[in-house]
Amino acid sequence: MVTAAEYGHNSWELSIQVDQREGDEGMKFKLRVKGDLHIGGLMLKLVEKIKAPQDWSDHAIWWEQKNCWLLKTHWTLDKYGVQADADLRYTLQHKPLCLQLPNMKTIILAVSFSGVVFKAVAEICKALNIRRSEELSLLKPTDDQKKKKKKKEKGTDSGVDEILNMDITSGMAGGALGLYSKTMTPTYDPDSGLPANATSVWFGESPLTVSQPNLPPEELAKLYKPLTMEEKAAINAGWLDSSRSLMEQGIQENDRLLVRFKYHCFFDLNPKYDAVRITQLYEQARWAILLEEIDCTEEEMLMFASLQYHICKLTLSAEPLTQSNEPEIDEVEAALSNLEFTLEGRNAEKILEDITDIPKLEDTLKLFRPKRLTLKPFKEYWFVFRDTTISYYKNKDSANKEPIEQLHLRGCEVIPDVNVTERKFGLKLLLPVADGMNEVYIRCENETQYARWKAACILASKGKTMAYSSYRTEVKKIQSFLQMKSLAPPPGQAAPDVESMEMNAECFVSPRYTKKYKPKQLTSRILDGHHNISQLSLMEAKMRFIQAWQSLPEFGIKYYIVRFRGIKKDEILGISYNRMIRIDMSSGLPVTTWRFANMKQWKVNWEIRQVEFEFDQNVSVAFSCQSCDCKVVHEYIGGYIFLSTRSKDQNETLDEELFHKLTGGQE
Repeated sequence: MVTAAEYGHNSWELSIQVDQREGDEGMKFKLRVKGDLHIGGLMLKLVEKIKAPQDWSDHAIWWEQKNCWLLKTHWTLDKYGVQADADLRYTLQHKPLCLQLPNMKTIILAVSFSGVVFKAVAEICKALNIRRSEELSLLKPTDDQKKKKKKKEKGTDSGVDEILNMDITSGMAGGALGLYSKTMTPTYDPDSGLPANATSVWFGESPLTVSQPNLPPEELAKLYKPLTMEEKAAINAGWLDSSRSLMEQGIQENDRLLVRFKYHCFFDLNPKYDAVRITQLYEQARWAILLEEIDCTEEEMLMFASLQYHICKLTLSAEPLTQSNEPEIDEVEAALSNLEFTLEGRNAEKILEDITDIPKLEDTLKLFRPKRLTLKPFKEYWFVFRDTTISYYKNKDSANKEPIEQLHLRGCEVIPDVNVTERKFGLKLLLPVADGMNEVYIRCENETQYARWKAACILASKGKTMAYSSYRTEVKKIQSFLQMKSLAPPPGQAAPDVESMEMNAECFVSPRYTKKYKPKQLTSRILDGHHNISQLSLMEAKMRFIQAWQSLPEFGIKYYIVRFRGIKKDEILGISYNRMIRIDMSSGLPVTTWRFANMKQWKVNWEIRQVEFEFDQNVSVAFSCQSCDCKVVHEYIGGYIFLSTRSKDQNETLDEELFHKLTGGQE
């Protein structure tokens, strides 16, 4: 019994809804409390009143009206501001979510609804055995994708829609390995290219390390396909806030979210440790190509198709799959080898012979500057590339005189204009000027010349010279990419037998190409390209696919609709790992590029929801976001700045406080 004084002045009744586990009905309790009661004491009182013998350790109190968790158990009700009208729920902190992985498979996983999304994603990645969780995040599907999903549920299920139930608390690694039979051999349908029992076999491998079979073309066509920059901007608006919990962002139990690589700078990819990570990256890249979420040329599409065919062929081979066919390198030996190179200078390619010797390129190339109402052809000049600048002259003899023009490449956009089959090796340079970007086209004679000049241009755009050790690596990467794009069979080798390809070639290209070419034409061209990569191991092929994806001009660019300060019309802002691009919405062409390396500071004016930047040379930029909250863009830019601070010396430990400092809201 309470006295009248206590009833009137010191205590009040507080209602708390207790959520039970699935299948049990919730209960509502009324407790008489005082304002100085701490949250831990409130939960203890509640559990004593419930009198139910169960584990309550994962439960916490959620305040509906304030949309927040009461997780600081030492805080009192008064400190939180809880009064008699508060609507509190005593609910589980971990709840099941339907998570669609990059390979389009959906898993059900118990995820923390009380911790910030950054930590929840780390939990998910740990359960799935994916390193570098900071590169991933959770994305809400758009309304169009939800409608497509509902239509599919009414009709027949495709291989994409299969749901795997995985319990985060029981240890994903052990559970996943037991999902598939080790004795069954897959049979597969040559008409569709889909293994008949692929979703239930895969030789005992974890479903997360095995590449999924390609969908039949008719199934692929049904999937949602973003076409315009505006539609891409609508998708990017769905990224969850990493600094808030799922519950605070309106996510409910059993909701469907997409797990995706959000930040496209993949640190320390190692086939020895990253089987799941590499496979899921490959799958995200594959779907981006097939659904035309990223632009590529016809030649590049066929190169990607050849790699997919090779990967599918190896995946379905009769031999059990291994994590990687790469020879394992002892870590101690590798470390000693690197130390030896550093001390003795044996790695000549990575050390400059003379620090005063500035590398330069000199070649005869062709140049074209597009101007209105003119169709002048390419014209030959003598080009000299030094530091981050290209100078061109009338001929080689004029190189000692003043150049016709100097092209300053720092901050420029380098866009390939290549068709290996037609022997066309060109570069399109978008050079930053005060009022936008100037276009310059350069044409090279052959693959070697193109690789050297393109690598130099890419480094110069970042403010680096050919003196950097990465120059030779970049040249080799470009040459390898060109070799993969070559669809002609090697000299002296007969044309491939079209009948030898047991799978449907239409499964490996986007729907646009299935309308343009007949199946036999596609098969012939895919097999031609396959000659160049047929010796690759499974892991090598996936890595090549990822590297080729990274080489595409649009790779890693996320689009947002913004309105710049002082401008009354909407424009597109593209954000990549190292730069921001202002894009004209009507033409889709870049107007200006700003590089993060030249950024002095950025901030958000939370009152007017405006993001502001300051760059070198007193350049100031400010915009408000139209397609999403400004916090989404702020976090995306801050996230890339955070990822640039990573190093191998950190032993995979992350400075989470720094991440939230760079990406969190200051509201």
